[in-house]
Amino acid sequence: MFSTLVAATLVALVSADGIPDFVVPGKCAKVANQDKFDLRKYSGRWYQTQIIDNAYQPFTRCIHSNYDYSDSDYGFKVTTAGFSPSNEYLRMQGKIYPTKDFPAAHMLIDFPTVFAAPYEVVETDYDSYSCVYSCIEMSGYKAEFGFVFSRTPQTSGPANDKCASVFRKNGVDFAYSMTDVVTPRESTTVLLLLAKGHLVSGRVVARWTWDKYGC
Repeated sequence: MFSTLVAATLVALVSADGIPDFVVPGKCAKVANQDKFDLRKYSGRWYQTQIIDNAYQPFTRCIHSNYDYSDSDYGFKVTTAGFSPSNEYLRMQGKIYPTKDFPAAHMLIDFPTVFAAPYEVVETDYDSYSCVYSCIEMSGYKAEFGFVFSRTPQTSGPANDKCASVFRKNGVDFAYSMTDVVTPRESTTVLLLLAKGHLVSGRVVARWTWDKYGC
């Protein structure tokens, strides 16, 4: 079921507007998955500190997600938010959960406005970093993405270096394709607007624990 759904996603991507730039010849890497993955320990807030540009993710900076674990659903209800290139504060909600086809660390991304895709936790210590691989392949083509998550928003933290090593060890080198997620601490205007609880795209954003970083 999982493989069929993911394959259908790649077909939809290719048939939508021709072949997108991120669909290239090749096969997905056979990456390791976190051993004895603990969903409860993985829950909470994660910040994206490095990404590969993804046309289906509307955020480009200050990207953060809350993973709310549910025993009954055996998975996460995920709320992801951040700023778009036009400085809009956007929010997406969906689910990420294990399936019967793979180990617990090999999950499925299920968001209403995003194509279904795998979410493989290659390695995490639950406290400071998580290295996530997502790849769809079919008929000699692949759409491959990597994500670096940190429990803190600073791009200068340990997560980036750790995940670069983890990806290389698993036969994936994202060194030239990954970019830092901007956290504009230098932007006084953004910082003041958020700290004072002003509206951003119709939503009040005033959580100082995150706003002090200008996001």
